Amino acid sequence: MTDSWANFLDDTVKEVEKVAIDDNKREVATPPPASNDAPQDTTPEKENKAESSLFTKVLRSQLIESTREVEVQQKDPNSPLYSVKTFEELNIKQSLLEGVYGMGFNKPSKIQETALPMLMCDPPQNMIAQSQSGTGKTAAFVLATLSRIEEENRFPQALILAPTYELAIQIGEVIDKMASRTNIKMEYAVRGKKLARGTQITAQIIVGTPGTTVDWIFKLKFFDPKKLKAFVLDEADVMVSQQGHQDQSTRIKKVLSTQCQCMLFSATYDEDVMKFAQTVIPDPILIRLKREEQSLDTIKQFFVTCNSETEKYEALCNIYGTITIGQTMIFCKLKRTATWLQKRMTEDGHAVAMLTSDITIEERLDTLNRYREGREKVLITTNVCARGIDVEQVTVVINFDLPTNHDTGKPDMETYLHRIGRTGRFGKKGIAINFVDSADTLRMVKDIQNYFNKEIMKLNTDDTDEIEGITK
Repeated sequence: MTDSWANFLDDTVKEVEKVAIDDNKREVATPPPASNDAPQDTTPEKENKAESSLFTKVLRSQLIESTREVEVQQKDPNSPLYSVKTFEELNIKQSLLEGVYGMGFNKPSKIQETALPMLMCDPPQNMIAQSQSGTGKTAAFVLATLSRIEEENRFPQALILAPTYELAIQIGEVIDKMASRTNIKMEYAVRGKKLARGTQITAQIIVGTPGTTVDWIFKLKFFDPKKLKAFVLDEADVMVSQQGHQDQSTRIKKVLSTQCQCMLFSATYDEDVMKFAQTVIPDPILIRLKREEQSLDTIKQFFVTCNSETEKYEALCNIYGTITIGQTMIFCKLKRTATWLQKRMTEDGHAVAMLTSDITIEERLDTLNRYREGREKVLITTNVCARGIDVEQVTVVINFDLPTNHDTGKPDMETYLHRIGRTGRFGKKGIAINFVDSADTLRMVKDIQNYFNKEIMKLNTDDTDEIEGITK
């Protein structure tokens, strides 16, 4: 424990240390771009809200190196704040330690160094943490949760809630791997999972979505929530964007034991998220990123001025035809635009995949897997994928349309951050290109630049030398 952590102020939130996150490990991965007339997009932007969280974090497996700053804050002056440099220092069971090393982890990432001792101490500490992809966050809360499980007790002792089916499955896969040397079992509470009435679940961990979990607790009574020792809310910012998920999560929290450890994770930390977090997480330790550190330094950001959809497409073709691109993600505001763009690129001979909210879960997962495997080099999507596809080969993200807030018409900073974060994964360099087609969207680019304090440079797509230069 450092000297700067020696004194704490009672009943206040106090910054105790700034910690540089050296993202040593990413989590383990599952294997996993017509008519020439542009469409007239008149559908309201509320279409994006329903799509904004359908795909989330995928698991990662190789070494990464990057630096961010976090603020570690807390309210409990008696909480032991310290960090660990090895997993052995956590004094976890040998079976869990073997599971961790079996996943390819060598030592804790910086966020794990900081968070795990707090999460695994006794008495248990509640936590609200801001954490983005690539920080080892999922492995951190999974390990903390597994450490609370009493294997001999055959009833649910931990509940992990995720806003989407896909994320729940991905979290479950981490649990399966990390708990592979134990007798801990897991059950999914997700859409399509059917259990007979009267069933009493014997798995010790439940991973689910809010709606199905509410049914299992209050309607079907598959398990007793008062026996839970750990409760995790992942992607809280997505929960906040969907009022039903907020209400369901709050309803579940109200029936938990006061001794249940509660953990909440969010990629963003705005007023709405904090209001929700403080409603469901009592007396938490707080970990948050500074705003200027939220936009990855490994991503070069550019903007291109265009006067029409046709000019946007020409600029896209110039970029795609000039530089060597591993894989590309293109974000559109509306499904209609995405469909039109897919048709044009396919007609021009590009291998293109598309993800929108009007295809089934199975079709989405199949499309995502094909993209991960490189069978299509370009993925065109709306905000469906803004939060979640972690594919190492993605080198370029293109905002065909800038994300905007439906209520204010101003740039949606949170969605922008998630979109460009699909490149620059795992410490690699990435490129984000924004198409600007009016004075309003140009102002949006300037607002984004000022908000994140990161330069967004102008790019002339008619100059091949200039295009080639963006990769240097």
